[in-house]
Amino acid sequence: MTTAEKYQRLRDLIAEYGSALVCFSGGVDSTFLLHVAHDVLGDRCFALIAVSPTMAKSEQRTARELADSMGVRCEVLESQELLREEFRNNPKNRCYYCKAELLKIATPLARRLGLWEVLVGTNVDDLGDYRPGLQASKEQGARHPLLDAGLNKQEIRELSRQLGLPTWDKPQLACLSSRFPYGTEITPERLRQVDDFEEGLRELGFRQLRVRYHDEVARLELEPEDMPRALDMREEIVRLGKRQGFTFISLDLAGFKSGSLNQLIGIRPAP
Repeated sequence: MTTAEKYQRLRDLIAEYGSALVCFSGGVDSTFLLHVAHDVLGDRCFALIAVSPTMAKSEQRTARELADSMGVRCEVLESQELLREEFRNNPKNRCYYCKAELLKIATPLARRLGLWEVLVGTNVDDLGDYRPGLQASKEQGARHPLLDAGLNKQEIRELSRQLGLPTWDKPQLACLSSRFPYGTEITPERLRQVDDFEEGLRELGFRQLRVRYHDEVARLELEPEDMPRALDMREEIVRLGKRQGFTFISLDLAGFKSGSLNQLIGIRPAP
């Protein structure tokens, strides 16, 4: 099936839903999904932005601005996953509890708004990664139209470019809890450390990055082509990290890799 055929399949699927609440984070997938859902369903489409300390402050702002720019009616609600002990303890299936908390908010909201379906932006490539959150969304009856249409990440980026969406080349994102090795407790203070350090690095001009939390050590994952510039700015980056409370700041020579911490549980990150 061609990308164009998959895109039409996506539109047909969404039309069949009749109405929908889109779980929206402002990332590549959910922005594309929200745009198409709103185009097909019009006023029968709402967006839900679930904010919490696990979502970078800059991403909270961006998501609201994107929803406004698309003219989509939007609900912004707080997600309380940090109140769940099983989430804070950061087990291997941490994402299950996060997604369950999201849908605990989304499902009643959809009912209250008179909407038939809750949509999540899972795509085909997500099946090749460790995604315990997918189980939670299936259990709660959420729909995965990008997955059902057979769309992968590259196709979603290309279609987003054709549609003029500003997120078409946006760097890969993940909630801030993914910066912590499994078993390391997730706290608001630690999330703030990571968020502020990453925001400072973006202000220095770095685009695709992760600050991995290892107690006193912040391990920076950058694109290999950005490493020479990082070394040139070494003192500034160290000062920035120390201001966030880290004692040691290291540069991972392997470079940026989404899901790199999954290697600690025997799962290789997706290429």
